[in-house]
Amino acid sequence: MMQMPEIANIAHTIQLAVAPVFLLAGSAGFLNVCAARLARIIDRVRILEPLLLTSRGDEHDRHAAELRVLDKRISVVNTCISLSVLSACLTCLVVALLFASQLLNAPLDTLIALLFIGLMVATGAAFALFLVETRMGSRVIHVRDEVLEHQARD
Repeated sequence: MMQMPEIANIAHTIQLAVAPVFLLAGSAGFLNVCAARLARIIDRVRILEPLLLTSRGDEHDRHAAELRVLDKRISVVNTCISLSVLSACLTCLVVALLFASQLLNAPLDTLIALLFIGLMVATGAAFALFLVETRMGSRVIHVRDEVLEHQARD
């Protein structure tokens, strides 16, 4: 028959689970930021697509180049979101396995450690890609010379 764990052991497991739960909250915040960036990129695409169809010459080329960058940014942000969701799922699994290990008196410590490493790698990769995406976003914004000249005249 399975022996029930003592209250002290359960309390200790809850203490161990607190750190991964904070990671889960951080993942949720990061997902919120990524979703907001994705929405802004999509809004910009919706503005540029009709302009591309009606423009000619240099203006058309600028719109097309910006749309290509926006398309890449969408892919990068989607990858950030996927990695963050993976991280959050692994975090939930770590917490569940902490309790399962305690309740079942099973040696799951190696599996828990490997999953924790995996969630940290996924989180780190998501953050690195987020940096790439923000750099892509700031590189595409260039104030055109004619705008600066017009502003200088006013």
